[in-house]
Amino acid sequence: MARTSDTKERLLEVAFDLIWEQSYGSVSVDQICARADVNKGSFYHYFPSKSELAVAAYEEHWREKQPELDRIFSPLVPPLTRLQLWCKNIFERQKAKAEQYGHVGGCPYASLGAELATQDEKIRGKTGELVDHTLFYLENALRDAQQQGLVAIEDPRVMAKRVHFLVLGNLLHAKIRNQLAELVDLEAAIFDMIRAARPN
Repeated sequence: MARTSDTKERLLEVAFDLIWEQSYGSVSVDQICARADVNKGSFYHYFPSKSELAVAAYEEHWREKQPELDRIFSPLVPPLTRLQLWCKNIFERQKAKAEQYGHVGGCPYASLGAELATQDEKIRGKTGELVDHTLFYLENALRDAQQQGLVAIEDPRVMAKRVHFLVLGNLLHAKIRNQLAELVDLEAAIFDMIRAARPN
């Protein structure tokens, strides 16, 4: 059995992976406990419900992911290079998960939010919050690019949403078709949308 000191962390990690690998609805508390090697009593000691665990697991995943995004979107990195690095990061993460799961996972936040938006307000709110975090990075990069005359856009906030919609659409297609190839031209599509030349 898992030690008391790492029981909660194991539940968070396993829950996120199982939900991303399958779906929220198809994953049971029993499955989570079995993969985490945790008994149900311990599960309910930390989390009153699967929904509460999912919210906590997605928060924890964001906390783990944030330093990498801070590095990618650092103001010290040229703004268009930030977008290139982000596209590369998306592809590499999807590739790694496809190798782990045996299929393309798509966006974990959008997948969960779309599945439960009309059923669970806490999960809907949390996924919306995490999406907004990504939009913050994109908006800052686009605003810096605009100020440097590198893009032909009017409103960085509006364009950040459009870029994000484009990425989510490509991730959805990649998941539906189970083809990483759907993500190969992501960078080119984004740079066409913002009317910018890609850095060498």
